[in-house]
Amino acid sequence: MSTAIVTGPPVPGSSLESDLRALGFEVRTASDTAETEALLTAVPADRRVAVVDARFVGHVHALRLGLTDPRFPLAAIPGAVTAQPAGRPALTRALARESSAGGGTALAVDGLVTALDTDVHHTELGSLVAAVPDDPQARNEARQAVAAVDDEAVRLKSAVKSRDGFFTTFFISPYSRYIARWCARRGLTPNQVTTASLLTALIAASCAATGTRAGFVAAGVLLIASFVLDCTDGQLARYSLQYSTLGAWLDATFDRAKEYAYYAGLAVGAARGGDDVWALALGAMILQTCRHVVDFSFNEANHDATANTSPTAALSGRLDSVGWTVWVRRMIVLPIGERWALIAVLTAATTPRITFWVLLIGCAFAATYTTAGRVLRSLTRKAKRTDRAAKALADLADNGPLAGFVSRTMRAAPLGSPFLVALAGTAILAVSLLSGVTWAPVVGAFAYTLASGRALARPLKGALDWLVPPLFRAAEYGTVLILASKAGVNGALPAAFGLVAAVAYHHYDTVYRIRGDAEAPPAWLVRAIGGQEGRVLLVTVLAAVLTAAQFKVALTVLAVAVAGLVLVESIRFWVSAGAPAVHDEGEPA
Repeated sequence: MSTAIVTGPPVPGSSLESDLRALGFEVRTASDTAETEALLTAVPADRRVAVVDARFVGHVHALRLGLTDPRFPLAAIPGAVTAQPAGRPALTRALARESSAGGGTALAVDGLVTALDTDVHHTELGSLVAAVPDDPQARNEARQAVAAVDDEAVRLKSAVKSRDGFFTTFFISPYSRYIARWCARRGLTPNQVTTASLLTALIAASCAATGTRAGFVAAGVLLIASFVLDCTDGQLARYSLQYSTLGAWLDATFDRAKEYAYYAGLAVGAARGGDDVWALALGAMILQTCRHVVDFSFNEANHDATANTSPTAALSGRLDSVGWTVWVRRMIVLPIGERWALIAVLTAATTPRITFWVLLIGCAFAATYTTAGRVLRSLTRKAKRTDRAAKALADLADNGPLAGFVSRTMRAAPLGSPFLVALAGTAILAVSLLSGVTWAPVVGAFAYTLASGRALARPLKGALDWLVPPLFRAAEYGTVLILASKAGVNGALPAAFGLVAAVAYHHYDTVYRIRGDAEAPPAWLVRAIGGQEGRVLLVTVLAAVLTAAQFKVALTVLAVAVAGLVLVESIRFWVSAGAPAVHDEGEPA
């Protein structure tokens, strides 16, 4: 329950109180500042409270945006201010000061907002009207301005993510926003729609796993249906302002779970037809995950950097003014909409092997394009990275106790930039894995562990140091893929797929914690699952000392152990009261 205090003399013909009740507020009225203060004090401390000027004229959706968004402790629009329990003390202090200055006079709500001694979120209303007219003529003009704008149309438009891919913008959002409104009017929540999207994708994966043409066609159709629901859940959250920490966690993780489960379903279906494509499925998952880590690392390294400009960025800005280039550049990076549409069509019309090869080629091109552009930006800009960015990159690197020991004990003169040290270690590991010598990967993994520790011996603030986490992801996942492929026994690659999926979940979990300005996963968890270098060394040792069949079992056990630990800790964190609400409005994944 929320409480709204309408302050000031009542205005004949005003619908303000009924509008506030429609938004779920219990409405109380106050004639002056002193009475407003008394009513505020009487509201239970665990409730949201809003103070609204009785003269307010505006759209209902302006009130909704300004007073019901759960993401901000304090928020304001002209003529109204709201405080969640965390912001109540600041509002109480400001109101006490206003009461001391003139307790018997009508409260000026906008003056109350100015008197707040902490940050207030000022909601952007666009074409929506929110005003406090002083005289009948101004009130009449404000009402005419309200009548001139359809706030429901504005609400529907704002439900769509401001920056999205071509396929989503032109083939999904034109109707998914109406599905979102339909869900809102029937009391459905974004989390329920998110869960429906997941279940639909899992059914699609099951259809693909049948290995029949009818199953593949059904899988493609259901995958698109899952994507429509995936768009709908975010639009429903924006339409009804139903943001939550649980919803943030579900939205952040289910997209990857759906896509990678679908890869597994395709691989199972291909196997039923006598074609083993598990290596391609695992390669697609690795490539897609590494692409995401490149995105995350680059953004974390630069989002709060100073002097953060470059000729490459300026060129991109100039291209943005040429409309068609924006859509072309968004399409060629294969965002989730284009990627899922491609997968769905290829699944229905071709074979799993063709689907994976086209996906790998397309994602490899997209990864090359985006990474090359970001490298050019990094080399040409004079950015000064912050300590926060360096810490975020170190957390994304996911070094464990072995690399930590190296970093603490081998503080000799730097061997080079962290990026070059990590690149050298990754290259040595790659050569050892491809050498064909049984124990060479173990030696390579040991050298890689030393390089991992040395790479993080100093802060990651160099121009290309943001590439260290993606290098580590490619090294770890690639090690598992190569050694499982070399095992040559049925079940080794599916076990490797499960292990990489579990570790990738841990890395995505780390990303979204950092995005929410929360701490990275606890140190005990990183130690328990070995850190990225520890897992690399363990897998190479297991491959060297075990038979192929035993190695398959070891990979399976390791996958289950890692998945169990990271899922339990992740669920505990994301459903806790202190978890951050992460809502990605940036580039489509």
